[in-house]
Amino acid sequence: MKKGKKKQQSSSMKEKLLQAKNGPLIRKGHIPFRLNFLFLVIFLLFVILIIRLGNLQIVNSEKWSEEITSGTVTTIKQSTPRGSIYDAKGNLLVGNQANAAITFTRTSSMGAEDLLAIATKLNKYIDVTVDDSLTERDLKDFYLAHTKNLEAAQKKLSAKEQLLSSSEQYSKMIENVSEDQLNFSEEQLKIASIFTRLNAGQNLKTTFIKNENVTDEELATVAEHASELAGVSTGTDWSRQVNTTSDALKSIIGTVSTSKQGLPAEEAEEYLKKGYFSNDRVGTSYLEKQYESQLQGTKSEYKVTMNNKGTIESTKEVSAGSKGSNLKLTIDSAFQEKLDSIVKTNYQQLINSGAAQYSDGIYAVAMNPKTGSILGISGYYHQANSKEIQQNAIGVFQAAVVPGSAIKAATITTGWDNKVISGNQVILDQPIYLQGSAAKASIFNPTGSNNRYINAAKALEISSNSYMIQIALKLMGINYQGGYISIPAISDQTKAYEELRAGFAQYGLGVKTGVDIPNEQTGESPAVSTLSESNGDGAKVLDLAFGQFDTYTPLQMVQYISAIANGGERVEPHFVEGVYNNDENGNLGTLKESIATKVLNKIDITSDELQILKDGLYDVVHGTDAYTTARPLASSKMTVSAKTGTAETSITTESGQLVELNNHNAVVYGPTDDPEIAIAVMVPKIKQTDTTYPNLVISKQIMDAYYDMYMAK
Repeated sequence: MKKGKKKQQSSSMKEKLLQAKNGPLIRKGHIPFRLNFLFLVIFLLFVILIIRLGNLQIVNSEKWSEEITSGTVTTIKQSTPRGSIYDAKGNLLVGNQANAAITFTRTSSMGAEDLLAIATKLNKYIDVTVDDSLTERDLKDFYLAHTKNLEAAQKKLSAKEQLLSSSEQYSKMIENVSEDQLNFSEEQLKIASIFTRLNAGQNLKTTFIKNENVTDEELATVAEHASELAGVSTGTDWSRQVNTTSDALKSIIGTVSTSKQGLPAEEAEEYLKKGYFSNDRVGTSYLEKQYESQLQGTKSEYKVTMNNKGTIESTKEVSAGSKGSNLKLTIDSAFQEKLDSIVKTNYQQLINSGAAQYSDGIYAVAMNPKTGSILGISGYYHQANSKEIQQNAIGVFQAAVVPGSAIKAATITTGWDNKVISGNQVILDQPIYLQGSAAKASIFNPTGSNNRYINAAKALEISSNSYMIQIALKLMGINYQGGYISIPAISDQTKAYEELRAGFAQYGLGVKTGVDIPNEQTGESPAVSTLSESNGDGAKVLDLAFGQFDTYTPLQMVQYISAIANGGERVEPHFVEGVYNNDENGNLGTLKESIATKVLNKIDITSDELQILKDGLYDVVHGTDAYTTARPLASSKMTVSAKTGTAETSITTESGQLVELNNHNAVVYGPTDDPEIAIAVMVPKIKQTDTTYPNLVISKQIMDAYYDMYMAK
């Protein structure tokens, strides 16, 4: 220990002596090395930074300049006019009317206070009426757009409410606005109307503040004060203009929403996914809706440059967009007018005479049986005991009527398909006697005094109910030999119902025709499960066989008769012949897409069986039997084939009187050997005392009108 102390003392003494001689002693260590390393790292970082700056400013200066610029340039789109609609001859039915407009394009920097200021100024320069669709919420938003009102509303929020998010706070303030605070003057309501339109605008989406009855003075004034009306400009809008005077054509063409209505709420999400704007105008019914994608124009595109304050500095057109494609219909306006006049005139006569006192309407449709092109439609609605009628052409594909014997060719087809009859099989026409029910029989043989053997073609010519009933019985395994019989319980009739309805469906009866228009109805085919013996439904399956149960639309009926006329093909009906481009003036241009004939199915019958049907339908008009049903059509200007249908019905008046009525129906095609036109005419609920047969009168006049317009030399 002592030695160690002496050694330390000796070392310390040496250091002191050296200090005294040479000055302070400098220790060698690792600190200078660390500093040098740090300096090196800093130097290298500066080198890297300089290289990066050089890269940005020299090598990639153009790229980064574009990146910076892109932050201030936005591409926006604007809607263009819809395509027009023409008739089969190229006559304009629906076009667009250009209108001067006051527009507004909102930017993200605009708040409610800015919009209020613009609306207040703009109200001095343009004449607007108070928007009758202003909601309570619109008025509350307008109230809170005033800064003092907003500040007062904020102060009324509780301490807890002030901790909520901005949007939640605003919702609370909206709730707290009282009804008394919404008592605005007429002038304030005008400003509120403008404010609401501005407030509804989306960022960089152009909306219309006023697009009807804009005067030249208003356009000039707004342009003059453009610098104080941020986002406000003058422009052009369009409105749909219907040129046709045909109410029937107007009804099937349909409607288009306004820019104010925009997208239908129930379809908005789907449209937005397709690139539509919320205020875009779209077809809302019938052909305008069905062909929306073709009629809608291609949006124009603009590049909008904004400064760092969010104010638009310039707008440059990138693409002009284009008007939508045009539609050309299959209907010739001239023939449509003639067909409609025939139907209207005859129906009014029936009403004036009292025969149609209880009738609820009349319908007629004409179609090319080979292509499915619809040539004309007509329909009228009538309220019982009224002398007035109202246009209801859409009833052609929406109103269903009990058809009567007009569908008997489909019943015979069902018999063939299910092998219960063969070829032109002969069956005894006789009354069918059912246990616990009235006999069912042909009109010409109600008691059995006129029993006769007839084949399938003759059954069509003289409209034998008995022949059809016996087909239905055969479907249930019953070969009727006369006398009283019991038929299976309803629960055991399901197969017969299915077979009959399947046979009818081949022709388009009871199913959708596939027509190119929304909201087609299929008529009523009551489910077997809804029927019961206690309601007297036990023999309804027999009624179905001769057209006295299920209901069908006129369009289904014309598709049915067309399938026989054209050789056994069910073709899809269509109102549009083709989609067309625009010419240089925006009018009907070259064909873009043709609506081709579409065969939905072929009828499951042989050529020989088809010929039996054709022979029978020809004899319905030209036969020599005493009970031939449509002989008045034999004097038509072209040779026609047809089938009539008289469905019996009745109503009980308010006074308790039972009135017996008939549905008078007919399906006709011609010329028989090379059909160009097929029609269905349905005149429901005509008094049985009327003997004018309006279905035949109207059918003949329509066929003759077609002949005069297109076939006469």
